Amino acid sequence: MTEVAPTQSPAPAGEITLEAGAGGFGNVENEATVLGIRQQTQFGDVRRRFFRHKLAVVGLVMVGLVFLAAIASPVIATRPPKAQDLTNTLQEPSSAHWFGTDELGRDQFSRVIYGSRIAVTVGLASIILALVIGVTLGAVSGYLGRGWDAVIMRTADVFFAFPLIIGAIVVILVMGRGVTPVVISLGIFSWATIARLLRSSILSIREAEYVEAARSLGAGKWRIVTRHVLPNSMAPVLVYAMVSVATAIVAEAALSYLGAGVQPDVPDWGNMISAGQKFFGFKDYLWFFPSMAVVFTVLGFIFVGDGLRDALDPRLR
Repeated sequence: MTEVAPTQSPAPAGEITLEAGAGGFGNVENEATVLGIRQQTQFGDVRRRFFRHKLAVVGLVMVGLVFLAAIASPVIATRPPKAQDLTNTLQEPSSAHWFGTDELGRDQFSRVIYGSRIAVTVGLASIILALVIGVTLGAVSGYLGRGWDAVIMRTADVFFAFPLIIGAIVVILVMGRGVTPVVISLGIFSWATIARLLRSSILSIREAEYVEAARSLGAGKWRIVTRHVLPNSMAPVLVYAMVSVATAIVAEAALSYLGAGVQPDVPDWGNMISAGQKFFGFKDYLWFFPSMAVVFTVLGFIFVGDGLRDALDPRLR
């Protein structure tokens, strides 16, 4: 009896089949590349998860608007922020002055727009300073341990004992008022949390298999920390840093409100709220608009931080 060789049924229309030849999976990968099938990367996965988070996208737009206002202040502002017009003091919001004028006739809209420069500068610069200090000390504490860990963590405990605003006021009293002292004071009293977060993350992965493999191959401590440990332990630090920008903006406004931030004549949201409080109840626009600017900016950074947390959390993948 003659055997009939089985015939291979054709693949349904629209379906792509990949066969592994003599080269095994290597040929499959080559064919996938030729057919335009892109491999999924970790960065691409994080990006897709972030943009699927609706509040994160809203927050990104809000933060983008604040950055646009800070960069393009001379274009967006309708008048110079320090220009006084004593014939138009305490004017209600109108088409000529969108947010009204203060007791010196200065345009409130222009001052709010220029105030975004101080907020963005202080928020970003102070957190960058805190990241530099906290990541360096946290990496040393978490990876080297022993005496280094004890000294760094006890030093961090000292900074934890100072409330942020009180510690910042102490530094500003020594250095004087201005943007630079505010940035330094907020950065100095924000690094301890970053160092502790990074230390905890490093302790959980420093004995991982890929770290042991790198160590057994003769990799030095610096290479292991920078190439293997830090990239895999920075996720909680990045989320905290994003939210901390909002905290720094609120702290800067609070310092200016208390008279310990930037100079009183500088267009700053905290200064504007402080100047408008004496008109509470009958000229509420003087404090309302700068307050809403703080709320808008802080919410934007919080939404972005929340979306970044969900995108970087491996348990949600």
